[in-house]
Amino acid sequence: MKAPENLLIVRTDRIGDVVLSLPLARLVKKHYKDCKVTYLVRDYTRELVEDHPYINEVLILNESNGKVNIKSNIQQIVKFRFDAGIVVYPTFRTALILFLSGLKTRIGTGYRWYSFLFNKKVFEHRKYAEKHELEFNVNLLKMIGIDETINPDTVRFDLQVNGRTVEKINELFSEHNVDENRPVVIVHPGSGGSAVDLSAEKLKELAVMLSAENDITLIITGSASEKSLCEQLVVNDKVINLAGFLSIKEIIALINRCTVFVSNSTGPIHIAAALDKHTVGFYPNLLACSHKRWRPYSTKSEIFTPVTECKDCAREQCLSTNCMNTINMKDVFEKIMSIIKFQKQTEFNNDR
Repeated sequence: MKAPENLLIVRTDRIGDVVLSLPLARLVKKHYKDCKVTYLVRDYTRELVEDHPYINEVLILNESNGKVNIKSNIQQIVKFRFDAGIVVYPTFRTALILFLSGLKTRIGTGYRWYSFLFNKKVFEHRKYAEKHELEFNVNLLKMIGIDETINPDTVRFDLQVNGRTVEKINELFSEHNVDENRPVVIVHPGSGGSAVDLSAEKLKELAVMLSAENDITLIITGSASEKSLCEQLVVNDKVINLAGFLSIKEIIALINRCTVFVSNSTGPIHIAAALDKHTVGFYPNLLACSHKRWRPYSTKSEIFTPVTECKDCAREQCLSTNCMNTINMKDVFEKIMSIIKFQKQTEFNNDR
């Protein structure tokens, strides 16, 4: 097929999903260096893409009261005369928008009832977790002649740390008397309901153990809606709770300063992996949201799953049995401490 000259990539869902689509931009430029790459995202996630070195333009999905406005999005897209579009996250409305916008090549899943709106179809069921979400995303590029195999050693996200937000984090560290010679551990307890989570009670156990270490700075992060959840992890006055205080760009800058990032399956753990940070994640055995599909795509990730054996695991079963609570927090604590020890030794060797 003819090489794309003006490509639109559509990923209109959540933080982690957008992060796991970022490597596509570099891969497109690798094969078609003169191709203009534009991302269509929600306003909520625009800060992840607007400084990206391989993304030429960012469009914001027009929404009213949480509903996608078909007409205004078509009017926006038509102006750019895209010759190809990849709908990484398929919805009927985004598929319809690309169809009615007249894009010559429209790439998407072949398994939805509205897949007739795509003229280049990929037939893969992601819910079976036969590969990682990022690998599913990269596979879409075959439809424009790009056949790449990635792995955690070779992938590049090119996520940018904004200079102005670095200053904001400097101010916060100064305000909270953070000793930057000490390792920083971030615990992010929320996930927005995208997976079955490790409970706040179990994470509180971990916070107690971590905060007892004099040589560690423990920071809790979360959205404004997660403030009360995060407050449960403030077990003493040494714990710093920044829930609801940071934008996405500021979260990126903060994570870039940490030694270990700890969380359930949620967007910021993918930010941490994209920044090459050590991550510790908690994942259910439920296939659709398991670590097989959603783990941090990194060589520095440690995954904890329930020790109970499940057959045909379902969300209701996970919730009713509280299987996530079988994860031993002493094991998690020891893993975090071993990472910190390893990091210190690596820094010492590098300084010699």
